Amino acid sequence: MKKEQQCENCSMRAKYDINPKSLIGRFWRWHINFCPGWNRYMKSLDEDSRRSLCEKYKLKQKKYL
Repeated sequence: MKKEQQCENCSMRAKYDINPKSLIGRFWRWHINFCPGWNRYMKSLDEDSRRSLCEKYKLKQKKYL
């Protein structure tokens, strides 16, 4: 059975969206730099969605190509 990524509905991501400077928000932002689940999630998105998330979260697009 294939496990689905829950990154789109992640509660830590939601807390980052509400308050990026909160402790949980900063932890989530640090965590996605090496999280294998986030990398799979980003690579599963279409190019436009990936680009908008990279802009929103100030990520390097080349990492997710």
